[in-house]
Amino acid sequence: MDSILNLFMSEFGNTLLRFLICVVVNWVIVDRLYYRKCHRRDFYFTFMLISVAIFFLVYFMMGMDRGKATMGVGLGLFGIFSIMRYRTDTMPVREMTYLFIIVCLSVVHAMVDIENLTPDHVADYGKLVVIDLIVLLAIMLCEKKLKVQSTKLIQYDRPELTKPERREELIADLEQRTGLKVLKVDVGGIDFLRDAVVLRVTYDSESHSDVDGQFMVRKSQWRNID
Repeated sequence: MDSILNLFMSEFGNTLLRFLICVVVNWVIVDRLYYRKCHRRDFYFTFMLISVAIFFLVYFMMGMDRGKATMGVGLGLFGIFSIMRYRTDTMPVREMTYLFIIVCLSVVHAMVDIENLTPDHVADYGKLVVIDLIVLLAIMLCEKKLKVQSTKLIQYDRPELTKPERREELIADLEQRTGLKVLKVDVGGIDFLRDAVVLRVTYDSESHSDVDGQFMVRKSQWRNID
């Protein structure tokens, strides 16, 4: 019993305790706040493993000489954020925001300066918990107050309806054919040879679903038909 207590009183035990807090907080964010709306298992997998990897990466970087640690951590985080965009698939803004939060919390838990678990340092853990609660509360408020508006890319076979004066007819046709409550329609590339147009449809939904990379349309090509 004493050996277990000494382990958690040591520097390594202190690190494990901060890691446990970090994982629990990030799991609550991913599982209870993010996954319940979007049901994306791939991002669930990514968020949790990046949380673990970032914590230990920053922790061992901070284990270097303090004079070099700041530069090492800075260069390491610069490399991490440079690859977060994922060259094979564009990450939606909502997922990128959650990933940024996960990375930031992992860095904070890894870099917080708490030497050992003594009564003098319990207040430091209290500050860490308060920071976690503030982040959780902010996410919960945003998820609750901001209405979810999902988007889909649709290859549409009636380009003649994309004229601004026929907007209501276009929305009615989309709602009848997709069963969605359409809020907004943006027009992308138009192929008159094939009678096809790419539409970005924003619709009301209880669960979140964002656009994918099935159709390649430049940002400058999108236009709103309002």
